[in-house]
Amino acid sequence: MEYKSPAYGVIPVPVEKIRPNTYNPNKVAPPEMKLLYESIKADGYTMPVVCYYDREEDFYVIVDGFHRYRIMKEYPDIYEREKGMLPVSVINKSLDQRMASTVRHNRARGSHSVDLMSNIIKELHDLGRSDAWISRHLGMERDEILRLKQITGLAALFKDVKFGSAWRPEEEE
Repeated sequence: MEYKSPAYGVIPVPVEKIRPNTYNPNKVAPPEMKLLYESIKADGYTMPVVCYYDREEDFYVIVDGFHRYRIMKEYPDIYEREKGMLPVSVINKSLDQRMASTVRHNRARGSHSVDLMSNIIKELHDLGRSDAWISRHLGMERDEILRLKQITGLAALFKDVKFGSAWRPEEEE
């Protein structure tokens, strides 16, 4: 079967059927949120919100596009103009793959909260993902992963790490 990018299947979804994910580390400052509002007001939604569809609960979980979603939720003029519908591109991926997608989308255009990135590293580790997997899928260097692990202060994140022998001072004669 030939691969077809999700952007070719953008669908309108009522904003009430869309929910933010619980792990997005991306933050946008108020001036940039105002700029995003002005952009959507002037140009409309030019990029779909990327979501995962939860069939059991019958709602869409945001993978990328939380701030575009917020604009519709917080600005009645945008909500009314768009008739409460957001353009959505759906991806069908596991939680770890969705987390990786969120980070890739965000890192390609912005900055992250260090604390929230640390939580993502911890959660991916808890899901059984190795540092190599995290490095490959999130575009992070191993030393960056190490620093984020250190921030969480959780020994469990280092349980599989092999450490060398400690340095011992020479004894004085």
